[in-house]
Amino acid sequence: MSISVLGVGCPMWANRAWVGRYLPSDTPVGRELEAYSQVCNAVEGNTTFYAAPEAAVVARWRAATSEDFRFAFKLPREITHDRRLRDTKELLRAFLERMEPLGARLGPFMVQLPATFGPDDLAILASFLDALPRGFDWAVEVRHPAFHAGGAAERPLNDLLHDHRVNRVLFDSRPVFDGPRETAEEIDAWEKKPRLPVRAVATAGQPIVRFIGRTAPETNPTYWAPWVDRVVRWIRDGRRPIVFLHTPDNVVAPTLCRMFHEEVAARTAIAPLRPVPAVAVQQELG
Repeated sequence: MSISVLGVGCPMWANRAWVGRYLPSDTPVGRELEAYSQVCNAVEGNTTFYAAPEAAVVARWRAATSEDFRFAFKLPREITHDRRLRDTKELLRAFLERMEPLGARLGPFMVQLPATFGPDDLAILASFLDALPRGFDWAVEVRHPAFHAGGAAERPLNDLLHDHRVNRVLFDSRPVFDGPRETAEEIDAWEKKPRLPVRAVATAGQPIVRFIGRTAPETNPTYWAPWVDRVVRWIRDGRRPIVFLHTPDNVVAPTLCRMFHEEVAARTAIAPLRPVPAVAVQQELG
């Protein structure tokens, strides 16, 4: 089975609000991944930022998914935030050995850097990238404002990633800041999400877009229309992008994933997502 040309997914696979809406109503706690993988074909692996999973857990993840599913796991925060990429060889080796059984399901590992990691730290990032083991794909997410302003600070970063064939994680939170702040989740997103200029550069073969949408599904296509254009272009250039779609509470995030994929599929030769198994509230997928 071939890897999907376009991956779309959510920042989690175990949102219990999805049970009976996207996942079968009898989905037990801890068994959501298999059902989720029938709705989306990719997922952000955020739990690895806090701790590496046990080997048995990795084995369950493999068994619950098909080979065309893509995980994009974050590196542990001890590597990216605590040690800031210094003296991490053994930590990284142990982490990759733990995750390696997922094989073809592994999308790029995401190196999410803190907002304090700026232009003066590029030499550290360069040394880290130089030492990365081959056989895995990588993506770097930067949050320092200088890396989103173009010019003297951003260009060396993009050149560095391009030279190492490392993807850049692209972040778009515009809908959150343009949208209403009525629910607790919307207020929390407005207060905590990074507010940075949108960059749309692909530095390697699997660019990752993290799109933070609004709660009402129908309000998002206007914002993501430029991303649809960009993703279509990337696919025609032979790239395999991954787009992660969030909302403040993520209740309708699977709807956004399928809407986005459908728009791209209508303009390319990629296969549609598989039909969603019947669940309690099928109309959520429109």
